[in-house]
Amino acid sequence: MKEVKSVRVKDVMKQDFDLVDGIMTVAEALKEMRNPHTGAFIVNKRSTNDEYGIVMLSDIAKKVLAKDRSPARVNVYEIMSKPVLGVSPHMDIRYCARLFDRFGLSLAPVIDAGHVVGVVSYTDMVIQGMLNEWLDDNEMRE
Repeated sequence: MKEVKSVRVKDVMKQDFDLVDGIMTVAEALKEMRNPHTGAFIVNKRSTNDEYGIVMLSDIAKKVLAKDRSPARVNVYEIMSKPVLGVSPHMDIRYCARLFDRFGLSLAPVIDAGHVVGVVSYTDMVIQGMLNEWLDDNEMRE
């Protein structure tokens, strides 16, 4: 029986992400966005007793654009989800995918020692984890 190789979240996560302050307006956050490929902003903690939040680009579309609200007049904290469900960089991507399914997530921050170190999505898990592993296995057989 073939041993299953364990692919960890840290192996597939995006290390470049946007960390914003909840008091920023949506317009300010979008203007400062450097990593649109992540599809989200991580909202920073206000203090050590606070929790991280998240704003997906789809949240902006649904809660600002579709409702014809001005992004210059809507603060990030008004549309964020908080607390955010984070994952460990050491989690196997199979368990991460199950967690996403169970809680209806499509993206989550990767949190290590209380700090966000990246973000992971279904796309990352499939393309960077599953597909690359499958391609590596099939190249070895040829």
